[in-house]
Amino acid sequence: MRLTSLMAGVFTLALTGYVAATTVPVATGAATPPSLAQSKLLLFRNPRSSSLKESLPALSRSFQAAQQQGQVQQPLQVNTTIVNVFATVRDKHHGIISDLTKDDFKVFEDGVEQKVAFFSKEVNMPITLGLLIDTSASMDRMINAEQDAASRFLREVMRPKDEAMVMTFDFDVDLLSDFTQDTSALSSAIRRARVNSVGGGGVVTPGTIPQGATGGTDLYDAIYLACHDQLATEAGRKGVIVLTDAEDTGSKLRLQDAVEAAQRTDAVIHVLLIVDREATSGVGGGVARKMAEDTGGRVIDVHNESSLEKAFDEISQELRSQYVLGYYPTNLKRDGTFRKLRVDVMRPDMKILARKGYYAPFK
Repeated sequence: MRLTSLMAGVFTLALTGYVAATTVPVATGAATPPSLAQSKLLLFRNPRSSSLKESLPALSRSFQAAQQQGQVQQPLQVNTTIVNVFATVRDKHHGIISDLTKDDFKVFEDGVEQKVAFFSKEVNMPITLGLLIDTSASMDRMINAEQDAASRFLREVMRPKDEAMVMTFDFDVDLLSDFTQDTSALSSAIRRARVNSVGGGGVVTPGTIPQGATGGTDLYDAIYLACHDQLATEAGRKGVIVLTDAEDTGSKLRLQDAVEAAQRTDAVIHVLLIVDREATSGVGGGVARKMAEDTGGRVIDVHNESSLEKAFDEISQELRSQYVLGYYPTNLKRDGTFRKLRVDVMRPDMKILARKGYYAPFK
């Protein structure tokens, strides 16, 4: 993780317990009260998490003492909010459209049209990625292909200044690699992913959230932790790529908690939906679509190794073919509420991929 991001995250967590992450700079020190989801969570198995958790009270006391002695300046309040929306546009033949201008777009917040103040076609802005691999028993048939395709994807998509992390989830949520630019280290982490074949009545290993004897696939918990604990202090474009059948059978948190964590972090969720009729019930499609559509991502069905490779290629293309639309919202309230977004393209037969909303700054 970038050093500046880590230090900012440590102090914010120590003082507020929760970060209100929007896509844009907001008032310094703005924070959202702890959510119900956060109150349910314990740290997941990040090798550095326990020491970090133990250091937070000391950091908080030191910071407060410095304030009392006048050694720490009060945060500078910045009242201007800029909302950035990343959008990918395809035609009716599913081809990427790359020649649009600012005048081809209209942006609406809660139904009110906004003036686009900044526009660019973004292909070089750094990307921070979270790769989440389902290692529950239902993934056994595809795990080797997933490892091959995921390693190739990161090697091809990552450029200088890009970073990625690797997490797996089944009965636990495990961080196999923290944020790094080293694709070899990421590939090694991916290779360490192992399918957990422990069944409903078996032994459940310690993990993110205390589980009952039945355990399960902790999809929602994994997405929440990836966004809230890992991506919240990262800047720029952020994406979560999940390889799963999207059938959660063990999370302590709800689907909405996972989606909200991604929205607050401004992370886009892409789901590569592993469809195996012999191993899954096939009910995960609706869950996958909910996560992707609400955050501006995509769901791609994967039936075999060939379609898995193609799915990664499509995600790679979209990550490098985005437009950035920036605007100053007309609603100036700093109430922490969710604002619905809609982006329209003024050309016929175009399909746009963009997030559906964001959380306003909170006083």
